Amino acid sequence: MELAWYALLGFFFATYLVLGGYDYGVGLLLARGGGTSRRATLTALGPFFLGNEVWLVATAGILFGAFPALEGELLSGFYPVVVTALVGVIAVTVGVQLRGRPATPSARARWDRVVVAGSLLAALGWGALLAGLLQGVPLTAAGHVAGVGHVVTPFVAAGGLAMAALVAVHGATFLTLRLPVAEAAALARTARRLVPVALAAVALAAVAGGLSVGVRAAAQRPMFAVLLPVALFAALLAARVALARRRPGLAFAATSAALALPVAAVGATLWPYALVSTVDPGASLAVADAAASRPTLSLLGWLTVPLLPALLGFQAMCWWVFRGRTDGRAPVYW
Repeated sequence: MELAWYALLGFFFATYLVLGGYDYGVGLLLARGGGTSRRATLTALGPFFLGNEVWLVATAGILFGAFPALEGELLSGFYPVVVTALVGVIAVTVGVQLRGRPATPSARARWDRVVVAGSLLAALGWGALLAGLLQGVPLTAAGHVAGVGHVVTPFVAAGGLAMAALVAVHGATFLTLRLPVAEAAALARTARRLVPVALAAVALAAVAGGLSVGVRAAAQRPMFAVLLPVALFAALLAARVALARRRPGLAFAATSAALALPVAAVGATLWPYALVSTVDPGASLAVADAAASRPTLSLLGWLTVPLLPALLGFQAMCWWVFRGRTDGRAPVYW
């Protein structure tokens, strides 16, 4: 039962990164272009924006209810990067909501900068969190994380930068599905130019991980850690080929996979542990120990079973209702 809940936790967080990832990618792209293109960009994002963040709330709910021990150590041991990510999420939400109010062009420009900064913070924070988990944490024999120095390492920084590059590609690819054909062509060129940047960022993170003593010590199944950069390279190259062939749907599927893969790889690499101690291997927190009691998990199951199809149904309905481009034309997905 613990495995099922751990997989469900990973599924919810991976889905959030895929859906919220293009929110932050689009936010990063506000740094380019003039006011008209910025309005068109946010219009393309608008119908999906708030619904995507529901997956983050659901992830937090599962973490709090099903893995209370993990939730406590995760938030205390990674609070700098978690706070960074959450500040970014809030800044993006506030900026997008308030820039549309009657305001002067200078005020809208200031809110645009808030959205760009928030998108960057969110991407860096979530990427750093995943890299920090893969690197291992200084868990003491008492079962508590000692300090926060483990989040200030080259690998954690590289992981944050890699996530920022991935969401930028993802956001540009999303816009090729939504914007009118003329503007989508320009975004497709932008996405293709961003792919080499993302490849370089992933390569940097892979090198930093290979040189990290913590990553080598924490990996319970090193094969998955090695396969992660290979899979990310393949997904990014597939996206670039699909964009070149004017198949934005395939490109979007590839960039979606690139954002979901790190979550799956981190979970598989660390299993059967949720947190691996770099101080005392015997203090590592196993998934089974981090989970709530069986009766609690069974009770939560009665709440989650109807929640998951409801969320999936809402997301499918949203995409179906607002399918196509913002000018009313249907894109060639595949």
